[in-house]
Amino acid sequence: MEHLAQRQKVLIMVAIMSAMFFAAINQTIVSTAMPRIAALLNGMDHYAWVITIYMLTSTIATILVGKLSDIYGRKPFLLSGIILFMAGALLCGTSGTITQMIIYRGIQGLGGGIIMASAVTAVGDLFPPRERAKWTGMLMATFGVSSVLGPTLGGWMVDHMNWEWLFWIFLPLGFVSFALIAKLFPKAERRVGERVDYWGSLFLTLAIVPLLLGFTWAGSEYEWLSPQILGLFGGALISVIIFIFVERKVANPVMPLSLFRNSIVTISNLAGFLMGAGMLGALIYLPFFVQGVEGVSPTYSGYVTMPMSISMIVLSALTGRWMTKTGKYKRFAILGMLIMMIGMVMMAFMDNIPFAIASMIVFGLGLGFGMPVFTLAAQNAVPSSELGVVTAASQLFRNMGSTIGIAVMGSVMTSRLTANLTEAAASSGIDPSAVDPAAAEQLAPFMNPQLLLNKPELEQLQAAVPEQLQSVVTQMIAMLRGALSDALTTVFLAGTGLLAVAFVLVLFLKEIPLRMAQTPAPAPAGAEQGAGEQEAVASRPSLGEA
Repeated sequence: MEHLAQRQKVLIMVAIMSAMFFAAINQTIVSTAMPRIAALLNGMDHYAWVITIYMLTSTIATILVGKLSDIYGRKPFLLSGIILFMAGALLCGTSGTITQMIIYRGIQGLGGGIIMASAVTAVGDLFPPRERAKWTGMLMATFGVSSVLGPTLGGWMVDHMNWEWLFWIFLPLGFVSFALIAKLFPKAERRVGERVDYWGSLFLTLAIVPLLLGFTWAGSEYEWLSPQILGLFGGALISVIIFIFVERKVANPVMPLSLFRNSIVTISNLAGFLMGAGMLGALIYLPFFVQGVEGVSPTYSGYVTMPMSISMIVLSALTGRWMTKTGKYKRFAILGMLIMMIGMVMMAFMDNIPFAIASMIVFGLGLGFGMPVFTLAAQNAVPSSELGVVTAASQLFRNMGSTIGIAVMGSVMTSRLTANLTEAAASSGIDPSAVDPAAAEQLAPFMNPQLLLNKPELEQLQAAVPEQLQSVVTQMIAMLRGALSDALTTVFLAGTGLLAVAFVLVLFLKEIPLRMAQTPAPAPAGAEQGAGEQEAVASRPSLGEA
């Protein structure tokens, strides 16, 4: 699509950003409200699953769409992704149980994964890496805008409207995005002679699903060393071995193993994996601190998290422009990881709302520096014919990191919260069973940490308790908040550790200048490029750089 006029490219980018904003705003608008929704559906025990299923299905969709969009073009996948996402959003609003919510969020995840992978890859089709950096920063800023509007609007809506409207309010934007993509995005010709790698796709899926399910269920549904978890991990390992064997034999692999001989691609993917695990695995539990520990309503919880999104928007846009101007990216990755680590440490020790806001601003600055880098670096290191698959691989590792991070952090929080409550109850001497049966029945709900996330119910139950028990209830609520706060400290410190490993990896990231022209055509069939040859081609200056 390099031959298109600049005005047409800009119009196409407007269409792409509208589709990405539609998917992103539907995600962020429910982020602040989801703890309340899960509590209303009596499903707090499965809260992590609502997030995990979305990441699971979007991860599978992302990697499968990567190679397919290289063959068939991006347009049909962008359109089908929008349709799936709209269907999932419509169904989510009809959920009557947490199980239905999980299933419908899975459908949303399929659509979201297709949209995100196709949108990021389409930028690579339109622009060379040097100019691509600016537009990648704009895409990240678009996501950031949704992060500002979504949580605040979602918090207000769940306090003042039926929660179903969180999923339905932006459906008209889906129709607009669909119409823009259908009209403006050019149709690509199918590559002749390339066949779909069905077996590779099957065994890649059979590797990803049990792996992520194993991490999701371990420590919550089953013990880490239980037969069920070991069976899932074993099945994933067998599928990986078969997948590697298949990919070495087929002519058009769904994920070419040669990609991972390129050190830039490998390090970018591993750093993205760890960043996703540390970032989303910890950030998903921020509402637990703001709403559960500090007692802030979902409406004001959105205001508390807004500064993080604003700082990310500004830095994402600026980082994209700086990368376009300098052709460099490594310095921004290093700086981003370092600042994110500082922000995460601050989160671990926050004990009031102003401190929480400060830590979120710092973390947002780090996100702004780091988020646009890794996919761009990987795209810059491969031929244009592999844009779809390398972008999908980048998204795959980041999504897997996020999914595993949520699951592991959730397991950490649950285990620490249980231990903290046991210790706090023992040290405080509070024992509801020691009072008469009627009083014990009234006090029992105040031993459930889920109650902290539903402020109206907490206030209603507290008002119904007799005056002579009010002091005991106050102590129990304080005990719950203290136990939750200590558990979240452990979660944020674990996230800091993962980001520290990512920081070390980034130090070894090889930097090749961002090109001002698209990558030359790939080598003829049978003349496979090694990592060094790919990097040499990628770093060869164009006339504009010489």
